Amino acid sequence: MKYKALLFLLILTLASCGSDPIPKPEGYLRLEYPDADYKVYIKNLPFSFDRNQQSDTIVIKRLKDDVNSFGLNIEYKKLKGTIYLTYKAIDGEARLIKYLKNAQNFTQEHTKKADQITEQIYDNKDRNVYGMFYEVGGNAASQSQFYITDSINHFVTGSLYFYTKPNYDSILPAAHYLQKDIKRIMESLKWEDRYKKNDF
Repeated sequence: MKYKALLFLLILTLASCGSDPIPKPEGYLRLEYPDADYKVYIKNLPFSFDRNQQSDTIVIKRLKDDVNSFGLNIEYKKLKGTIYLTYKAIDGEARLIKYLKNAQNFTQEHTKKADQITEQIYDNKDRNVYGMFYEVGGNAASQSQFYITDSINHFVTGSLYFYTKPNYDSILPAAHYLQKDIKRIMESLKWEDRYKKNDF
């Protein structure tokens, strides 16, 4: 009986001494995003632009302190993100300088949590559209901001926010997808002088 138990342990040991176990490769979440389908968004507003039809809704809100200013929110419910646009009418050079400083300061507020901020100048003389696009790296609250203006009458700022706690690695694919939409907005934006003030 003693030899049988010993033999059994020996067989069991030899059977378990095969090749080393191979760990499974790490799994990566594969996120699929629909192809962008852009169409001109034109309402009774001071500007028109190409909107990705994959966005769910656009909400327009009047700003409290200025009848010639408003906010426009482009919502992406599946991506849990929103592109926020703010329009302000320019009334003189002092107002333009103030808006430029505010837009730049807003971006600099994110440097505390940002790993880096990349600037890209936008300049379209044919459409009279000039501005700056900021890509923010790291766990900042907003991954992108931008502003565009004609330097005379119109000023638009924009920012991208997600409804989740900032985690750069997890939201990076969605951020890249929506950054393309932001760049398309900037590249397609056209000032519409036929709109009726106080009626948007």
